[in-house]
Amino acid sequence: MLPIDLSQPAPVVQRILATMKPAAVVDQGGRSCLTKAAEAGGWRPEPVEDGDALVMTTSGTTGAPKGVVLTHDAVAAHAEAVNEHLEVDPETDAWLACLPVTHMGGLGVILRAMHSRIPLQVHYGFNVERVERAARAGATHVSLVSTAMRRIDTSLFRTIVLGGAAVPPDRPANAVATYGLTETGGGVIYDGVPLPGVEMRTSADGEIELRCPMLFRGYRDGRSPISPDGWFSTGDLGRITGEGTATPMLSVSGRRGDMIITGGENVWPAPVEAILATHPAIGGVVVVGRPDPEWGASVTAVVELADGATVPDLDELRGLVKEQLSAPHAPKLIDVVEALPRTSLGKVRRAEVQ
Repeated sequence: MLPIDLSQPAPVVQRILATMKPAAVVDQGGRSCLTKAAEAGGWRPEPVEDGDALVMTTSGTTGAPKGVVLTHDAVAAHAEAVNEHLEVDPETDAWLACLPVTHMGGLGVILRAMHSRIPLQVHYGFNVERVERAARAGATHVSLVSTAMRRIDTSLFRTIVLGGAAVPPDRPANAVATYGLTETGGGVIYDGVPLPGVEMRTSADGEIELRCPMLFRGYRDGRSPISPDGWFSTGDLGRITGEGTATPMLSVSGRRGDMIITGGENVWPAPVEAILATHPAIGGVVVVGRPDPEWGASVTAVVELADGATVPDLDELRGLVKEQLSAPHAPKLIDVVEALPRTSLGKVRRAEVQ
């Protein structure tokens, strides 16, 4: 299966089909339209290998989307590990899926509920009233991004699984911060702790590497970056405390190319973004480094204002950051934009923010 977001422009959908080369195409009405799609795009269908379950396109926040091939075994392993870790009980619990199913954050909820025969509600999009109504009707577990979580009464759920964006420092106690990729079938590190069966390590230069049964088989174009002994290099940097003990903990710094060097100090955008996102005037923010003749790079907050909000004071934002981080992390500039470029999951397309 390859789920495609049809709200995207037609040329984008055509490029996805031409790159992934599916052996069948079904429209929203359940009708086959393979021949028409292939002729329009000039591509030929290619079957998947035995055991393959999903081809998921990456969100493309850092570049062109790739087709990630996940097997039935990998999907099952992820479902079982998440439900075991969260102690989900089919007799008393239920999952709610309300994120786009073209991303693992949304589809993964459906898959883990179906595989483990756990009650499930599915919403076609996020709506505050419907989400809260679902919780009152029995949904105990939900997967959300931070922007959606801030809009609901979080106490209605037993567990909120957070992914897809910077986790706010004031998140409620029942919210679990996850780390993972499409290549791992979704989150595999929960609050810094690996799920059952997940191994993690960092390379000599700090890159996070993972080995687990939920790891993808390879990319749709035939490439596989997995090492002969089963390790996958994520492209993210981080550090592990308690390595070699029974309770190792992972702290993620960010993508390898995201770090800002300002005045000789290293600044990771993610913790700065998480703090700035708590300001009521900010509806969305991404922190980047802009060229600066004196500092090398100036920490810049590219801000999308909340509805009806006015531009926040720079000194106020700097003070907010310096309450929790060192002074070099405080933004020197604010750049207000009408809207940040986002994926359908709500993640900012960082590569498109200059």
